[in-house]
Amino acid sequence: MLSMKTTHVIIHYSEIGIKKSNRFIFENALLKNINISCKDEILSSFKRYGRLILVLKDDSNLDTLKTILENTPGISSFSFSCSCERDIKDIKKLAYDIAKSREKDFSNFRITTTRSYKKFPLTSQEADAEIGSDIFMHLKKAVKLKGAELDIGVEITEKEVFVYTNKDTFKGIGGLPVGSTGKLVCSLSGGIDSPVSGYMLNKRGCKVIYVHIQSNNLVTKEVEDKIFKLCNVLKNFQGNTKLIVVPFSDIQKQLLMLVPADYRMIIYRRFMFRIINKIADIENALGIITGDSVGQVASQTLENLNCIYEVSKLPVISPLIGLNKDEIIAIAQKIGTYNISIAPYPDCCSFMVAEHPKTKGRLEDVKYIENNIADIDGLVDDAISKAKTYNF
Repeated sequence: MLSMKTTHVIIHYSEIGIKKSNRFIFENALLKNINISCKDEILSSFKRYGRLILVLKDDSNLDTLKTILENTPGISSFSFSCSCERDIKDIKKLAYDIAKSREKDFSNFRITTTRSYKKFPLTSQEADAEIGSDIFMHLKKAVKLKGAELDIGVEITEKEVFVYTNKDTFKGIGGLPVGSTGKLVCSLSGGIDSPVSGYMLNKRGCKVIYVHIQSNNLVTKEVEDKIFKLCNVLKNFQGNTKLIVVPFSDIQKQLLMLVPADYRMIIYRRFMFRIINKIADIENALGIITGDSVGQVASQTLENLNCIYEVSKLPVISPLIGLNKDEIIAIAQKIGTYNISIAPYPDCCSFMVAEHPKTKGRLEDVKYIENNIADIDGLVDDAISKAKTYNF
């Protein structure tokens, strides 16, 4: 990062920029999220055309700030920057000082000037030439317009100028800021897929509440060691995170007694959707997230998904539906949930799986079987009444 004193962070977005008259709504949401997550590192923040600016308290915790911003949905890239007055002499001096501080790190360079303030007396190309002249003359470094080892960015805004290098610029995860598109409830099983699904919807601007359906055969410590750890990682992408743990043992006993083994998983998942639908109503959520991927396991054939999703009153969102397992694992590794997810953990599903589960369930058969289960709504309400809520 900059060896000179870093004073600002320049935040760029991409998708937010196409929101036209609604862009300010998404900008404000992103700025709010950043202010909450970075409150210990920044003095203030403000908007400039097409970008957000953070004013740093100091440059002692840039690595911490970098990690936070890399995990913040809505940010496409960000740069640690120095600033100066909107005067070409000041700009040239600052760019030269930055290049000088990195003299041993490059043999060629380029200047890339952008101007949101169009009244600046030089065009971007003219500014490139002016700013680069001192570096060329005094440091004896070659200019290279494509693939330069050092690219010095100069952003001339309405009130000030920011200067940074490609070596001080980092990628974000893009998408939309959390909270800008609504609230969803995600089934968190403890496997690889469901945490990735929640993360994928964070990138689409959704605040995610996680629900774990827990068999009482599982001890609390196992929940803490896995589900809690997953939530502690997932909160990196959305801030404060709610987890609701719903006991399933009473429903499980009914299903083991009354449902043929080959249909057990389908009907278990229908109960799960009933539970999550009611929780979503309580939480004013607009839909349900699952980690389903077509054909990955027996319950995820198209026939079985039709049987399972039929019971949901809210939209079912399955962001992994067309991904293969390797693609899902790659995302899990990237976001830091994979090693937690692969730790042994006997979730509810393991108690419900038959040796030869039904792969092409028929809805009429499912409903016929469910007629043998007394007071389905009562079982669901009772499970929810015993749920425990945790905040991360």
